[in-house]
Amino acid sequence: MRKILLLTAAIFLGHFAMAQDESGQEQNEEYTDTIKLGNVIIIKSHKRKEEDSSATRPRKPKRKKSENISTSWLITDIGLTNYTDNTDYASIATGEFAPGAIKDWFKLRPTKSVNINIWFFMQRINMIKHTLNLKYGLGVELNNYRYKESIRFQKSPTLIYKDAVDYRKSKLAADYITMPLMLNVNFTPKARESKSYGLSVGASAGYLYSSRNKYVSNATGKDKLRDDFDLRPFKLSYIAELKLGFIKFYGSLASRSMFEKGLDQTPYTMGVRISP
Repeated sequence: MRKILLLTAAIFLGHFAMAQDESGQEQNEEYTDTIKLGNVIIIKSHKRKEEDSSATRPRKPKRKKSENISTSWLITDIGLTNYTDNTDYASIATGEFAPGAIKDWFKLRPTKSVNINIWFFMQRINMIKHTLNLKYGLGVELNNYRYKESIRFQKSPTLIYKDAVDYRKSKLAADYITMPLMLNVNFTPKARESKSYGLSVGASAGYLYSSRNKYVSNATGKDKLRDDFDLRPFKLSYIAELKLGFIKFYGSLASRSMFEKGLDQTPYTMGVRISP
């Protein structure tokens, strides 16, 4: 009976000592309790597990670091094209190029004169803290000038006249391979791309690779004449892009007339830019 009481007391004292020692030990420290009562020796080893405070603390999501070079592929522009006509129709040069022409001959159907651009790629390079960037790319510009009147083009030499036939469609198409170069200002560099705001301005250089006069009537059917029609082979334009979140607008204004002689018609475009 005495041994049982001594063993019970030893166990009780062991637990009491363990509680006292645990309160004074450092986290992750391993220690040992040794109690001797007569011939009975009690040894107990303890190791306190460190509380993982990081498990209970909410972690802040890491923000993706902005890339110094970003590339967008297959960007599409859909818009309208037109031109400012400053031609002197009383001049000899205009009389030889378009005999008897007046300004009304070259008025366009505004909603059917379209501009479609396809940019194979556009790259943006960080210059100053992702706020000031350089943008450039490569693509094709497709311009369709749809006339209200029955305008016909003749080649070798180029001659423009108003036909007696009533055309349902008469248009001049001019297509360019173009390289744009812009300075971009990102007003919200820390925002996601779909919620950022920015403005880009610059210039583009284009090379005329295709041009044609297409016309459709009941008398002639559908026909097409391909030639350069004394259009300038190179076009330099001032360009701009406005970014409002996921919506982009674009515009361009040529630096001079698209014709080398006879007509002084300076084209411009505007529309919506669709970027992946």
